[in-house]
Order: sequence, then C-alpha cells, then structure tokens
Amino acid sequence: MSPEHVAYGMRSSYGLPYVTVDLVIAWERGITAPSVPELTALAGMLWCSPAELIGAPRTLREHRVARGLAPEDVARAVGIELLAYVRMEEAGEWRGNDRQSAALADVLELTLPDFITVTGRDGRLAELLRSAVTTRWQAYVRPLGKLLSLGRHLLEDVLEEMHADYQGQMVATLNWGATAAATDSGEAGRDYLDHIVGTFWSTVERNTS
Repeated sequence: MSPEHVAYGMRSSYGLPYVTVDLVIAWERGITAPSVPELTALAGMLWCSPAELIGAPRTLREHRVARGLAPEDVARAVGIELLAYVRMEEAGEWRGNDRQSAALADVLELTLPDFITVTGRDGRLAELLRSAVTTRWQAYVRPLGKLLSLGRHLLEDVLEEMHADYQGQMVATLNWGATAAATDSGEAGRDYLDHIVGTFWSTVERNTS
C-alpha cells in the first residue's frame, strides 16, 4: 500500500482531512509521530493493531495505546481524576501513590521492567546498580529490594554476578595502568555502566528461568 493510498484512506474512511502523502511519509521515516487518533486510523488502514505499529512501548501513553485503552479507562481503573492522569501522560511523569501504581501495572499489564520505566524509577535503579558493582554490592541489596520488590536471595545472586563481571572487566586497568589493554578495559567498563539497567534485567531473567 503506497503512502498515497494510506493518506486517501485516512481522509475518506477515518475523517482526518488533513492527512497528506507528505505526512504519511514523515511517519514512515520517523520524522514525526502520529497522534493517538492518527495511530488508530493508521492501524485500521494497515489491518493491524496499534501495538504492532508502536513496537515495544516505553512511555505511559504508548502502553495505554498498545492495550487499546482510552485515558478515561486508565484513570478510572487507577482511581485518578482524568485531567490529572492526562497531565501525567503528557509530561511522561507518573506521580501516583503505591496503590494507584499497583492498579496501573494491573490495567496496563506491565512487566516489572516496564513498570519501573513507566513510573520513572530507571534513574534511581541505574544509580544504585552502578554503586553496587563499583563498591560493595552487599550494601545495595536492601535499597534495591525496596525499590523493586524482588526477593533478597535473587538480588544477592544477581548483584554478586554483576559485581564479578564488572570487576573482571576492570582487572586490566588495575594491573597494567595506562596501556592499550587498560584503555580497552576502561571503555568496556564505561559501556557496562552505561547499559547497566538492561544488563540487570537480563541477569534477573537468567537467574529466574
């Protein structure tokens, strides 16, 4: 289906008279993103679900759209006024309490990694994990347990493994000083810290499978 066909169908069948070929091409190239009504219409034109067009949802809005829910549905389910919820979604900043957060995870069917991302806790998680692998990991089992609600034994196994991985990558730096090996090791260590949240979740999954 060409951009011309998509644009025409969205104008004639979905009541979006402003959709042009250039706009459809801009969506294809990632120059701009469709709004929720546009995404719904686009999915209808392509005979697929909005979730298939989004890919892996990251934001609160993307998770809601992927589930085919209206803002009113989510606001009602979590017990928040609609306007307050819409503002959170627009700002990309979840400010609900623990009970509302649990309801949000339920209605949007969020995995734990998705829940941490949507509720804006990725930054704190990364901070704790970097400290754990670069210092004494044992000191960070408790704060991570509170943040994530994961079992202590699981966290201990994961943190011990990650600490060993990171420290192993830094051995060349400690032993050889400013050598080429040390430079490579230092870059590997920085890369490890930059991607530490993803590494953490993959290690958790491996330890629970």
